[in-house]
Amino acid sequence: MSNFISQESKGRLRLSRRDLLKGLAGSTAFSGLARFAGTVPEPAYPFEAVPPSVSGISWAHTNGKSPEKFLPETTGAGCAFLDYDNDGWMDIYLVNSGKCDFFNPDPLLRNALCRNNRDGTFTDVTMKAGVAAGGYGQGVAVGDYDGDGFPDLYVTQYGRSILYHNNGDGTFSDVTEMAGLAAPGWASSAVWFDYDNDGRLDLFVCQFVEFSKSLNKTCGPGEEGKHGYCIPRFYNPMPSWLFHNNGDGTFTDASKASGIGKYLGKAWGVVATDLNNDGLLDLFVANDTVANFLLMNRGQGKFEEIGTQAGVAFSADGRARSGMGVDSADYDQDGWQDLFVANIDREIYSIYRNNHDETFDDQAPQTGVGAATRLMSGWGLKFFDYDNDGNLDLFLANGNPDDLIESLHPGVTYKEPPILMHNTGRSFENVSARSGPIFATPISARGMATGDFDNDGAVDVLISVNGGPPVLLRNHAGKQNHWLGVNLVGKKSNPDAIGARVAYQSGDLKRSRMKVGGGSYLSSHDPRMVLGIGVRPKIDWLEVKWPQPSGLVERFTNLPIDRYITIVEGQGKWK
Repeated sequence: MSNFISQESKGRLRLSRRDLLKGLAGSTAFSGLARFAGTVPEPAYPFEAVPPSVSGISWAHTNGKSPEKFLPETTGAGCAFLDYDNDGWMDIYLVNSGKCDFFNPDPLLRNALCRNNRDGTFTDVTMKAGVAAGGYGQGVAVGDYDGDGFPDLYVTQYGRSILYHNNGDGTFSDVTEMAGLAAPGWASSAVWFDYDNDGRLDLFVCQFVEFSKSLNKTCGPGEEGKHGYCIPRFYNPMPSWLFHNNGDGTFTDASKASGIGKYLGKAWGVVATDLNNDGLLDLFVANDTVANFLLMNRGQGKFEEIGTQAGVAFSADGRARSGMGVDSADYDQDGWQDLFVANIDREIYSIYRNNHDETFDDQAPQTGVGAATRLMSGWGLKFFDYDNDGNLDLFLANGNPDDLIESLHPGVTYKEPPILMHNTGRSFENVSARSGPIFATPISARGMATGDFDNDGAVDVLISVNGGPPVLLRNHAGKQNHWLGVNLVGKKSNPDAIGARVAYQSGDLKRSRMKVGGGSYLSSHDPRMVLGIGVRPKIDWLEVKWPQPSGLVERFTNLPIDRYITIVEGQGKWK
């Protein structure tokens, strides 16, 4: 990774408590805890779990595990950070299972929308907002599909998915049928992105396997004869969906016309990113037990699947793996977007470096990712700069899908702790052991979203847990360094500015980021970009290259630090 520009000290996580307090007190966007409690906290670790008694989030996921071992029981669910009421504070959305052909809970289950009270607590407003859902939920994708300035929700489910239109008054309307987005089948992750550069957000929806109650299979682990969950190899693959935004509240199924519909997979995670720098957003799709898809956007509404020749379809020895969570970022700062995919135990996860020619090399062994993940099973994940030193780190949420795995493979556990990997500028160092008790706490993690819920510039983490309450992690590490938060609002380009590139310089530190669509597993992230600059006192300049059809490049100087700003396309100023 020779292209890295300046490396912050590897010992930054080993700061004394006095140094941490100094960093907290020096921030103009004061610590959420300090602001709320009136005193400066003394964090012992970079990440701190916020208990439900503090956050006010009492909701929990129910998987409805049954003796029949229906496969969807072990796969959900997702979560999201979003500002549904546009008050500048990140709210939370949590997806639950629910009624379907194999599960009839009584009382009925519901999803949860938790409004941020701006004091470190949340209030459940689900029923008032009208977003309870009730079907067998999987994930959530957030995007302003109609450009009215309010984020909408697409909730994927096994059976029928739901499009909730944000009415702008704290409520949502189910407009699924009118929009044409029911996507009947087993929908998993989804992503909003503008594939044809017409300035409107289109929708890609992953479909997992062909499944119903009558098609369910159970498998036994050897001589014990216990019924277990069958691996997806025993189920038929299915095509995913691509929906084109017509600009009038309706969508057209473009799966067949785009070429995407002819590729049969078992899709879990998806990220929209520009991998060949041609201004068109491509799709990387993680498939379970079959080859991953790299769907290159060739323009004119057409996609070409090149996963095998690109080197991202299989493992190094040519085996299809159990791909689940994905993400994309330029982790080595060479100007080209790289890829990450999490797999199941004994397969290791992959970090694919972009070779600039539509091929990739798996750098898992060289970067430390391989050693850290050899016995793990990964779901939600994200590249983000948790300590604001300017380098993109990795957070990995883990948990084995097989509740009988411990009787089959020594060293592999059903519940697994998360992993935090610090980007040193040359490799990724596993810093989990010194980053907080959560990294020694086994959980059945599935979805994972990043977002700054207390607006202190330190990006927090939300983990959804299969069959349990979510885990909300407050980040203390990011407050030791300076930062700038940027909210991009597209006008001619798509409203969420998916595909925009932001470059900035602070002294000897020069960085570039792309705003990708989706990523992780079944989840959606805080749409704001937090740009870390370490201990440097100012940002010299910031440049935004907006997506097509605009392609406008705007440059800004005299920027503040340690606060959030909004940049609206074409206005030439920030606010």
